[in-house]
Amino acid sequence: MTKKTEKRRTGDRGERRTALRLLLHGYRILERNYTYGHKEIDIIAKKGRVIAFVEVKTRKDVSTVRPQSAVGPEKQKNIIAAAKGYCQKHGVRDCTLRFDIAEVPVKGRINYIENAFEGY
Repeated sequence: MTKKTEKRRTGDRGERRTALRLLLHGYRILERNYTYGHKEIDIIAKKGRVIAFVEVKTRKDVSTVRPQSAVGPEKQKNIIAAAKGYCQKHGVRDCTLRFDIAEVPVKGRINYIENAFEGY
């Protein structure tokens, strides 16, 4: 298996774990791996009037660099642009939009950060 394939598999597992966590907390998954142009949102989930745009960062070793650090200003800008595109395409109105980050260690508990950054 190539390093790229292994990385993708690890990421997919993290996204599945995060989606399951969201479901268990009462969210409905609207989209996974939503793309808008070249921009992507890992998970779009809804609970009540809140739509969460979730960036999932899965790491084998979280001790060196926090995955949240990988979501810098440029990545945030791309997520916000994709979120705007999603809302326009789906006619989203009267909802609270939130940008979350899920830090997923390969082994261990998910660190789910609501309102990880401001947008929109």
